[in-house]
Amino acid sequence: MGYAEVARALSGRGEVVLRERDGDADGAPVLELRVNGVFVMDSQETRTERALATAALDRVPAPHDVLVGGLGLGYTAQAVLADDRVRRLVVVELEEALVGWMRDGTVPHGPALLADDRLQVLVADVRRAVEDARPTSYDLVLLDVDNGPDFLVHDANAELYRAAFLRAARAALRPGGALVVWSAAASPALQAALTDVFGAVEPVPLAVRLQAREETYWLYLARRAATGRTSRT
Repeated sequence: MGYAEVARALSGRGEVVLRERDGDADGAPVLELRVNGVFVMDSQETRTERALATAALDRVPAPHDVLVGGLGLGYTAQAVLADDRVRRLVVVELEEALVGWMRDGTVPHGPALLADDRLQVLVADVRRAVEDARPTSYDLVLLDVDNGPDFLVHDANAELYRAAFLRAARAALRPGGALVVWSAAASPALQAALTDVFGAVEPVPLAVRLQAREETYWLYLARRAATGRTSRT
């Protein structure tokens, strides 16, 4: 399998790399995103990134305002914007270089995605963006900043899967709204933390095939109660 580097950037957190690899026999080359040497995602298997959006959108009747933590290659944002009920999408991305590659066409579908006037991209830490949000600002908060709580891109991201941040995310949701977290593996600890904060959680398994391997990814979906108590804390 051949690889060619497309773009590379360094930040205070390390390096972000876009590279291209051979696709299937009749397929286009595959764009792959890595952060500090860790595989984050590629343009070949995007079903679970899209499912992060669609599973959440299916469970909230009026998803007018949505926050996505993690831009990646834009497939979750693309799926959110495909829903005409969405009036505003805020995507929070830590790496400025990745946003630039989407804007300048290094990621080929990036300019068209970012041209949607419902979309605002913030270069920021999603923890700060959620903690600073006004109460009940969003109908959905979607997190895809790591390969899950057990496969962190940055060690500091461990806080995203703990009670303090999850309570901030719950506060940012409107009654009936949902938080959905993407994970590359089952995470009993995350499930327990979400249950403690929200009262209940729905684990959603997603079967995928990655370069001839069968895998299961997971979505953890927790909803803020429409009325009454929203947690056990």
